[in-house]
Amino acid sequence: MHVQRPKPRNNKSGWLSDLVLVGSVVVIAALGGLVSGGDSDSWYQALSKPPFNPPGYYFGIVWPVLYVMIALSAVIVRRRVSYIEHAPTSFGIFYLQLCFNGAWSFLFFFFHRPVWAMIDLVALWLIIVAMIFHFGKYSKFAAFLLVPYFLWVTFAGYLNGMIIWLNA
Repeated sequence: MHVQRPKPRNNKSGWLSDLVLVGSVVVIAALGGLVSGGDSDSWYQALSKPPFNPPGYYFGIVWPVLYVMIALSAVIVRRRVSYIEHAPTSFGIFYLQLCFNGAWSFLFFFFHRPVWAMIDLVALWLIIVAMIFHFGKYSKFAAFLLVPYFLWVTFAGYLNGMIIWLNA
């Protein structure tokens, strides 16, 4: 399938589009960090955890790396298409996954609703698959950068599901 790309035009404001994409990821990461207490969250600490539950500091290492990869992937695609408006579905999916990504932290850590968080996570997983497909139309490398995110969210689904099971 060949994706017809519009002819590039002078893209003087491209850096602003990149800044908005990166800034959006940073905002979601920061909001998630504000509500995710991790080891200092007494509610979370009281939960029975599944086998292979990593120590809390792993999340503080993995998520920033994933957020950088997500932002980089979006910037690569934006630069391939010149303007976000030239790939509205791809960037609509990108922003949708950011919303579901951010919602998970609030549902799980702030509202203490692991079942709702799991529903959100399943939707996020499907949206990531769609984002990989759509970004792959413009850049295989951009799509590849999202694979670790997909794998981590798959692992998070296991953790979330087991927390529901073990604490029912």
